[in-house]
Amino acid sequence: MDLGIADDAAIVAASTSGLGKATATALAREGANVVVNGRDQEKLDTIVAELRSVGSGDIVGKQADLTDADDISDLVEAAVDEFGGLDHLITNAGGPPSGPFMEMNDEEWYDAFDLLVMSAVRLVREAASHLKEGGGTITNITSMTVKEAADGLILSNSVRMSVIGLEKTLSKEFAPDVRVNAVLPGSHETDRTRELVTQGIERGDYEDYESGLKERYDDIPLGIGDPMNLGDTVAFLCSERASNITGVALPVDGGRSHSNL
Repeated sequence: MDLGIADDAAIVAASTSGLGKATATALAREGANVVVNGRDQEKLDTIVAELRSVGSGDIVGKQADLTDADDISDLVEAAVDEFGGLDHLITNAGGPPSGPFMEMNDEEWYDAFDLLVMSAVRLVREAASHLKEGGGTITNITSMTVKEAADGLILSNSVRMSVIGLEKTLSKEFAPDVRVNAVLPGSHETDRTRELVTQGIERGDYEDYESGLKERYDDIPLGIGDPMNLGDTVAFLCSERASNITGVALPVDGGRSHSNL
């Protein structure tokens, strides 16, 4: 299916690995021009080379710390300067530390808010005027923890909810010029997942990788997700084929959620 986003310009935040990388890959495959972002220049160079081989669009790497307001401004400016405008913004960030409520201090709460919420706020603020010019899209990559709290993830459970409030509000404030949606990924077989299973093997928890993967994620009806499934979902939301979809928080979790809504 041709999504019709070839030559569109997109920024994918935190896209040198995991779900951000899968999203940038999906957009590149559709022929979009993509700015990929990360803090590690070596990783950026690697992903830029990879994405240039999968599509016809231009791929640019931009080093930026998503907790730094000046870096975010430079990131958006680089995309607009390179491509002459901006059509799609995908916000994304790494997860905050895990742990129970009583182990989290004030600094960790503020850091989590800065990473997960203010990065999205600042990206949208910088990109909004450019997105409105051509009728663009914003997609926030968050987590299924906004629908179902996960044990030991008090920061993610609490703070990510703000991104959904932001998304829903912007879908009304920016309409009809900009569509705003969120995706809520469940478990996907990312580098982090492979690392956790490998650590379990080393501890003797699992016999091998396949058995470890099955034991950890056996409660997912469709099995653990391929990151590209999430990336392709975001690419669809960016396209005109999703032109009547806005203000939606879409679970992409293989059916693991027990929530009715």
